[in-house]
Amino acid sequence: MRRVARWDRRGRIFFSPLQGELALRHGFSHYADDADGSLVVLREADGKVFTFSDAWLELARALGGGWRVFTLLRVVPRGLRDMVYRWLARHRHRFSGRSDACATPDLEWLKRLRD
Repeated sequence: MRRVARWDRRGRIFFSPLQGELALRHGFSHYADDADGSLVVLREADGKVFTFSDAWLELARALGGGWRVFTLLRVVPRGLRDMVYRWLARHRHRFSGRSDACATPDLEWLKRLRD
């Protein structure tokens, strides 16, 4: 989430825990179990929910700019995309590193947190 907040220079993307009040109020809390740890993206304009690789592609679309090139991956069958997504999710610490302590949230990230 911190990376997305940094990449979203327009400040249009917000974050909320799937166990939070906002998710409960809008009936999205079941995604906490159904998505199996996946990123879940809600497009506010039409209320459409995206999970797994579709969530990342929607996030790329929302970020705009050079990120939109990733939306071309929609031509790859969802099953294959989701398989790659799950592999990357399981091994993400190999690519981004791991910390023993939680990072202190910065002000920009906190401004985008909704509950």
